[in-house]
Amino acid sequence: MKNKIICIGRQLGSGGSEIARILARQYGCKLYDRELLNLAARESGFSEKFFEQNDEHKGFFRSLFHPSGRTFSTDGFYPHEFSEERLFQIQSEAIKHAAEQNACVFVGRCADYVLRDNPEMVSIFVTADMSQRAARVAGRRQCTMEEAERFIQKMESRRAQYYNYYTGKLWGHASSYHLCISTTPHGIEKTAEIIMSYIGILDGK
Repeated sequence: MKNKIICIGRQLGSGGSEIARILARQYGCKLYDRELLNLAARESGFSEKFFEQNDEHKGFFRSLFHPSGRTFSTDGFYPHEFSEERLFQIQSEAIKHAAEQNACVFVGRCADYVLRDNPEMVSIFVTADMSQRAARVAGRRQCTMEEAERFIQKMESRRAQYYNYYTGKLWGHASSYHLCISTTPHGIEKTAEIIMSYIGILDGK
């Protein structure tokens, strides 16, 4: 691979974000997770708030509008001319621009679909058993396992709706990615090693 482009999809609490950091560090890639929101905001001139509240969540754009019918930018108001689709387009352009400039690891944000025509892109989906995912989320949010499971189900429903809508594929379905892998059998670091072995195979083809 000339310029490594790795796209990580992940179940909530699976360790996908941690794996993305490991891969970025090992390959010397620039990591884009929430940083994509900053990048899209900078390149569009719109407030990062737009991208944060629309982040992998279809249907929240309405809450961003001011009662006057105008939307906020970093410098004040903009005409009511944007839609969720336009925000997705801006974020997609930021993803493409970043991939042109550097070797990158992208987390979520439909980057695998946005970069589907890039021959250097490899897409990975990271899963784990619900018990492990709920335990991680409960630890982070300081809540019960039951509350963590409900939170996971709510957020993943939104994430799947967003991905399926914009890509025409199925979020988390094996046919949507090059490789799907669970962190449950081996843990996060070993799973990252397995993914690197897979990428090494692709490098040598």
